[in-house]
Amino acid sequence: MIDVRSDTVTLPTDAMRQAMSNAEVGDDVYKSDPTVNRLQNMCAEMLGHEAALFMPSGTQSNLVALLTHCQRGDEYIVGADAHTYKYEGGGAAALGGIQPQTVPFADNGELPLDAVAAVVKENDIHFANTTLLALENTQHGRVQGLDYMRRARQFADEHNLILHLDGARMANAAVALNTSLESVAQPFHSVSLCLSKGLGAPVGSVLLGDKAFIEQALRWRKVTGGGMRQAGILAAAGILAITDGFDRLHEDHSHAQALAELLADVPGVTVREGWTQTNMVWLDYEGDHGTSLPAFAKQQGVLMSAGRNSGRLVLHRNISSENVNTVAAVLTDYFRKSED
Repeated sequence: MIDVRSDTVTLPTDAMRQAMSNAEVGDDVYKSDPTVNRLQNMCAEMLGHEAALFMPSGTQSNLVALLTHCQRGDEYIVGADAHTYKYEGGGAAALGGIQPQTVPFADNGELPLDAVAAVVKENDIHFANTTLLALENTQHGRVQGLDYMRRARQFADEHNLILHLDGARMANAAVALNTSLESVAQPFHSVSLCLSKGLGAPVGSVLLGDKAFIEQALRWRKVTGGGMRQAGILAAAGILAITDGFDRLHEDHSHAQALAELLADVPGVTVREGWTQTNMVWLDYEGDHGTSLPAFAKQQGVLMSAGRNSGRLVLHRNISSENVNTVAAVLTDYFRKSED
């Protein structure tokens, strides 16, 4: 099957499997797993933060960041369609008593700072304490530029807010911006980087910040069940993901652009303009194709995600140029039959 549902479906490379098999391990709860320590130190250096903490998932990494930065009754400002708000089970509210205050994303994926300013609460006993602003990069594949992120940090400082980045796909953003991971991470007090999406590791995410923050986050990782033992077996794959995986992300971006071009003139479907900036192609269509489209595609050997009126195709390391042509042919066939 050609699987374009997400870049989370990537399979570990043979080199990753070999590294995992040979990994030197210890007990990471005692901070004595040398491979985990190496991964954490490598990520901290690459992203320009003092310290890093390896976790099982990006959801837990974001949750731990919020639990560490915020107290019960605090509030964080977040995009109305952001992963930390919409797709992580309401963990901040359920487990931390942290209230989300949403702001709609702009067409380019930014959170407009004037709209953010309008919802920052005054120091009044009637209101939650606005503590943190959470951004995403990329946001549904859309890249947030360095200038915007620096302005967001200036805004956060002016309003006494902590600035957190859900950087699940920040490596894709760095490649698209032709810059370093450090440049993308630099404006933020804390950053969550996922290793198991486009970078291709089978498991894992890394939370970064200063040393005091990571020491507090270590406790919350334990409280939320993320204290792993001989986790170096997983970290070994993460080390290859952050190096070899990063160096090849431009291939996924090229494949996404090629797929978008192949679908551009297909009747019945529209490639969402301006959204194919990294490894995602977003589609809009009239009528309800949420069930029939993925069912048809699956019969033709393609797994994809689709809603009633829109869907996305995600390119990753296991998708070749030939696969791109096949996906385009399957979708073209479906929509032409739908038009008949």
